[in-house]
Parts: sequence; structure tokens; C-alpha cells
Amino acid sequence: MKSDLIRKKFFEFFQSKKHRIVDSAPLVVKDDPTLMFNNAGMNQFKEFFLGNTKPQHRRIADTQKCLRVSGKHNDLEQVGIDTYHHTFFEMLGNWSFGDYFKNEAITWAWEFLIDVLKIDKDRIYVTIFEGSSTEEVSFDKEAYDLWKRYLDDNRILKFGKKENFWEMGEQGPCGPCSEIHVDLRSKKERNDTDGATLVNQDHPQVIEIWNLVFIQYNRLSDGLLAILPEKHVDTGMGFERLCMVLQKKKSTYDTDVFIPLINEIEVFTGFSYGSSEQTDIAIRVLADHLRTICFSIADGQLPSNKDAGYVIRRILRRAVRYSFSYLRMKKPFIYRLVPVLSKQMQGIFPELKREQNFIVNVIREEEKSFLKTLEQGLVRLNLLIENNSSGTIRGFEAFELYDTFGFPLDLTTLVAKEKGLKVDQRGFDKHMRKQQDRAREAKSSLIGDWIILKEDDFTEFIGYDQLETKVRITRYRRIKTAQKEEVYHLVFNLTPFYPEGGGQVGDKGYIRTLNGTTHYIINTTKENNLILHHSRTLPDNVRDIFQAQVDSQQRIRTSCNHTATHLLHSALRRVLGEHVVQKGSMIHSREFRFDFSHFTKLSSEEIQKIEDFVNNRISEQIALDERRNVPFDDAINQGAIGLFGEKYGDTVRMIRFGPSIELCGGTHVTNTSEIWHLKILSERAIASGIRRIEAITGDTAKSHLLERTKTLQRIDSLLGRPKKIVEVITELKDQNHQLRKQLEKFKQLEVQVEVDRLLQKVQKMDECNFISSMVSVDATSMRSMAFLLNKKLNNAIIFLGTKHGGKPVISCLVSKGLVRSKGLDAVQLVNRLGSYIEGRGGGQNFYASAGGKNVKGIQQLIDSAIEVCQQEFLLEA
Repeated sequence: MKSDLIRKKFFEFFQSKKHRIVDSAPLVVKDDPTLMFNNAGMNQFKEFFLGNTKPQHRRIADTQKCLRVSGKHNDLEQVGIDTYHHTFFEMLGNWSFGDYFKNEAITWAWEFLIDVLKIDKDRIYVTIFEGSSTEEVSFDKEAYDLWKRYLDDNRILKFGKKENFWEMGEQGPCGPCSEIHVDLRSKKERNDTDGATLVNQDHPQVIEIWNLVFIQYNRLSDGLLAILPEKHVDTGMGFERLCMVLQKKKSTYDTDVFIPLINEIEVFTGFSYGSSEQTDIAIRVLADHLRTICFSIADGQLPSNKDAGYVIRRILRRAVRYSFSYLRMKKPFIYRLVPVLSKQMQGIFPELKREQNFIVNVIREEEKSFLKTLEQGLVRLNLLIENNSSGTIRGFEAFELYDTFGFPLDLTTLVAKEKGLKVDQRGFDKHMRKQQDRAREAKSSLIGDWIILKEDDFTEFIGYDQLETKVRITRYRRIKTAQKEEVYHLVFNLTPFYPEGGGQVGDKGYIRTLNGTTHYIINTTKENNLILHHSRTLPDNVRDIFQAQVDSQQRIRTSCNHTATHLLHSALRRVLGEHVVQKGSMIHSREFRFDFSHFTKLSSEEIQKIEDFVNNRISEQIALDERRNVPFDDAINQGAIGLFGEKYGDTVRMIRFGPSIELCGGTHVTNTSEIWHLKILSERAIASGIRRIEAITGDTAKSHLLERTKTLQRIDSLLGRPKKIVEVITELKDQNHQLRKQLEKFKQLEVQVEVDRLLQKVQKMDECNFISSMVSVDATSMRSMAFLLNKKLNNAIIFLGTKHGGKPVISCLVSKGLVRSKGLDAVQLVNRLGSYIEGRGGGQNFYASAGGKNVKGIQQLIDSAIEVCQQEFLLEA
């Protein structure tokens, strides 16, 4: 049974059980600070489980794009090594929000697997929760009795909390679960060993395919369990594993989910899948990681050096290094696999086909960049190996390769092993733990439980029409941040405060009691469909009625900037072409930035045309055409553009200003004239194929233009008010350039004179030449001087010091021959002597420098250098 048909049968089955089939949420999670990526099918429905929103449909089924590469669910290091773990995978799921429970979930799971898909029931094992005395939760007898209708006792296995009690996180909805496992071994193997003994033992042929979670509790911050007012069902079935079962394969990679990609990898690399374990692992890594990278980019997450973007960059680099190390691919090629995947998935995930060209370009540029980094890292690693006399690459050296050049430990180990060296893994792990601990401390915060003042009272947002109103607090919680600050999250019954979203920052303002006590709202955010008002103080009486007031000045400025992004988007598409698509934005009250797809730098003429287009729309005084609750398809048919990587509901809000029509939940001006003027401050590349414009409007633009006018007046005055000011400034620049060139020549002459002087001061020290002296040049020239001296002397140790600029700077050069033969290290020498000037430095083993605070100590340092070298490193001298 082909994978497309398997998916289709799943949807048809649950449609027959009155489930609504919904689209997958994007991989990248929004409005949930606990997650970077959707790592389970239930993530997009958390607001229903938490009771923050009433679902429109009580029964839902879908296939969810999932990514497990961070946090508790991290399968990255197993991917490729075994034959069934993946970073990206599909999770088929059916859901009940306060509707059916265990009976229907178990009955339908059995019916679908056995009656519809015809899986051999003699290969099925199920697990149930055995209970926990510490949790005061009893054995799940209800699930046991339901399974007894289909299976004998020896196929219903009891497990503890680790395997059969599912939790969303440290806090939140949870409950017992029942897992369905399939034994794929041969008849002989099954006769020899009872499959029950292999369940939950990581056996590659006795695998879990479906988890039925019965959500009936809520985990509180103190660890205790509370019973939820409604019971829910959350199921997740691994699509790739199900395909493996139905296609009678021993590996998910042998199914038609992966075979098209694997075939293409074979064509490009010349290696055959199945030829060797090493190349098979590399091919599996490539096939898996390509899916992750493509879906992430299609859903709006670009590779970067921060947060979720860093995770995607790591995965892409892992794919590159496997192809580099084991498939001998030294040039970019992974991007050429994208068309196969987008064609394969276009029926269920059309976003891949839609974004194909963009994905190709991003991956190609990332590959190019990392292959260059790999080459630099190899140079550094080979230098470490060349200068190594202990037979072991030290832990901090291996970590530096990982941290600076993206060299994972296994690649360093592989190269070192080829040269007959080992790697200090314990030392590497120590440095890695320190880095992870620092990251954890930076993010750690203490979140208290919600104090519920009024049940089932959902926040109504009225901020499009009002900036002030009377409100009640319906719930609140206390947060202790990593910086030890105390903040309260307040939820109101209705609110004029816009929560951060769609690139727009959250509103600020205050709430005031009737007796005049004010509590400032420092930010407004959204979490699982709750609007959170951040305050550093909590009212004495939380049941009071409060007057809520948004900071109107900030809101007006932010709205001006948000409307300007819409006009800018329209201008970019008009001037540059229809290929331009918004890739992100950040809209503050003072300024905004707008990211868009385009592969070349904008010319000054293009920037001027874009500015003119927007400012013409401002001059036209176009009124806002806002339409709420428009059916999604109707809005798209009218030409509305959606936000990149956003998931929209059945109805949407449509914002129109003349030629600009977009789906948007943000705040806007009522007329473009309120924006006053748009001024683009900068335009640059931020990633492959992504450019960023930073701009200002309104009061900020007025201040900016006024300041520029004053600056121009000062320049005019300084130059004597010439008629042709541009020509005068151009002439001054040319003169300055010529003077700099002359100055550089004088510097070179000065360096040569100093070198000749120092050559007269050479001392002999154990068959090497030694120089230690103060010089009168700057730090840059001092470096050139050291290398010139080394060329003339060979086998030299050179210490130079300067007070140029008022601060002490020293440098040390050790000829590479001495580094190898004597084990000298310029960095160690510099840091040993750095105490004289109260400083430390760094560099490489053949050249290092250091700056300090104590100018008086620099001469003493120079005088002591030869003695330190003799005592510390050249004891035989």
C-alpha cells in the first residue's frame, strides 16, 4: 500500500467517524514560549486542552509535520545510525476535545489497524499504565478491560509512568496512555522469542506505531495532579513507521516515503544504498535531514545563528559533513535534491512546491558557506595534529573546533584517528556541559500555576476599536525570570491591549483601580490563545474592577509602522517583481524592519522608487478598508496575501489600502495620511535570498529629517557655504585618500627602520635568536615588524611591546620550527608575562598578543622575557 493511499485511508476512516480533517500547523511554533518546533501532533491544540479556547469542532483528525531535535524529545543523534528514528516525521492523529474517551479511541484504533489496513492481529501488543502510588493514580483498568475484547492477557502489557503516563511538560494537561506496538519479525524469530519481552526495548522490528493518550489530569507547579473538568483524547501514529509495517519493510528508509530521495542521492554521489554501513548511514542522514530543512524553510524558519534558526543550521551542517566525510561530496549538491521531495509531497504539502526555488537557493548558499568553514576547520585541525606531541587532541581544542568551525566531535575524532591521534572526549564533554549550563541558566525561569478567578471566561479583544475600557482579572500567575525579576501575567475578561504577534510588538499602558492605584502594563503577549498582560506589580484586590488604558502614543506610532509595512510590501512587488514575498517583520513604535525574498542588492534607484511608491500612497490619503471574519478562500480569491509561515483559520481579517491587500491581525491607521512619510534607513542581506529593509515613519521620520537638515547646515557652514557642496566633499575625500596612502608608506618606512635597529640587538639563546624590545609603532605595525624579523632571522623568539595610544600592548612570535621542536606556545608565553601589564591575550601557538592596563609594567616585561623563556621552556639553556 503506497504512502499516499495510507494517508488517504486514515482521513476517510475518521471522516466516517464524524471528524473534521484539518491542515497541519507550521513546523515553527508561535505563541508558545515552551516550544521552538511542533514536536507532536497535539501542539496546535494545546489551547483546547488547557481550556483557553472552545474548539469549533469537538472531533478532529490530521497529519501534523513534526520535528524532534531539541529538549526532551531529541532524536538527532540516533538519526541515520538506526533505521527508524527521524528528525522530521508526520504524525497522524485523531482528537477528542471533551467528546469521546477511551472506549471510542481504543475501538476505532483497532478497527482501523485490523479491519481497514488488515494488519495481522497476532503481531499486535498494547501497553497500558500500571498505576503509580506516588502519583496516587491507579492502574488503568478501564483501558485493560477495553483491550481484553481484542487481545489475550499476554499481549496487554503493563508499564510505569515513564512509558505510559504522557505529560505535555513540567506543567499542564496529562494522563495515562496506551501504546500499540507491532512485531515485524519473521515467524521463526517470533516462535523463538516472545515479542512481549521486546516491547519498549528499542528493538528495530518490535516498534510502537500509535499512542492513545487519555488526558484527564493537570500537572501543577508543585508536582501534584488535579482532575481536569473535561476529558480529552490525543492520539499520535508515526506515519513513516506505519508505512514500514504495511509495506513489509525492515526500515522506514526502505518505504516509498524515502526511496525516491535515496535513489536521487545514489545518482548524485555514485554510492549505492546497501553497499556499506558507513555510506548507508550518510545516505539516511541526507534523506532525513533534507526533509527537515525543506519543510522548515517552507514554513518560515531560515537557518541562522540564533534559537530555532540555529537548530536548522545545525541539521543542515550535519547533512553536509556526512556527505563531505563519507560520500566524498566536496561541492554543494544537497540543494539539487529539493525538486524530488517537493514533487513527492505536493499533493499533501503544496507549500514545498510553492517555495521550491526559494528553498533551493537558501540551501545552496548555506552549503557553500559551510563547506568553506569545513575547509578552514580542517586547516586548523591539521595544524593541531601537526604540532601535537602528546598523541591526543585536547578537550578544549576539540570544543573550539566545534564551537567556532561547526566541527562535531565525531568528525574531529575521525580525522585525528586517520593521523594516529586520539581525542580527549571527557575534556570536550566538560566544555560542552559548561556551555549548556550557561544557556540553561540564561533561560531558566520559575512559572507559577494559574490562579483562576473565573472559569470559562475567555478574553475578548476590543483593541481595534477602543484603547480604554473597564476590565476584570479572570486569572493570573507569578513568574520569576532568569534575571531574578518578578513579573505577573494578568488575563482580563476583555482587553484593548494588542498582544505581540504578526511581527508587531505588544501594547503597553496601565490599569487603574477606582481609588487611583496604578499598575503599569509593560508588555502584552499571547500564549496558547491567552492574552497575557505583563506587570511588575499585582493589585491588592485582584477582584476589583479596573480601568485599562493603552499607551495611545505608542499604539499610533506602531500602527503607522505596521501600515507602512503593507505599503512597502506592495511597493517591493511592484518595483522588483511578483517573486518578492514577505519573510518576516518586526514592528516597533520607533522603527520597523521588513524581510523579503530577493537575491540581489537593491540599487539606489530602486530604493528611491520604492520610497516614492509608498509616499505617493500616503499622499493619496487612502482610507482603511477593513473586513473581519471573511472566509479564507474568499479573501485569497480577492487577491489577499498571507503572512509567510502563518496558519489561518476558517475566517480571516482582511486589510486593504488601495493596491495593498493582506491578511492581518495587527493594528493599522484609519488613513494613510497619518503615516506622514516613510524613510528607508538601510537595505541589506540577512540570509541567502533574504534581504532586510529598516525604515521609519511619522514622528521618528520628522526627527530624522530635521537632524539630517541640521547636520547638512553644519557641514555647509564648516565648508564656507560653497555652491557645489557635493563636489567639495568629493575633493576632500580624494585628498584624504592620498594622504592615507602617503601615511602608509611612512609607516612601512618606520617599520623597516625599526627592524634594522632591532637586528642589531639579537641575542643567542640555545641555538635560537631572541629579541625583546620596546618599539614606537602602533599594534598593527608591531605585528608586521615581528613577521619581517622572523623572515630575516629564522628560528627566533621575538617579544615586542608598545605604548602607542596610551595603553600597553605586547606581542610574541615563535618560529614554527621552535613550536614543533621545543613545544613552545606563543599564547602561553604572552599570558605568563601579561601579569606585568595586568592583561591577558590570545592568538595561535606561533603568534599571540595581549593588551593590559599597567603602562609602567611594560618595560619590566620586556626585560624579563628572556629569563622567563629560559626558566620555563628552555631549561637546558
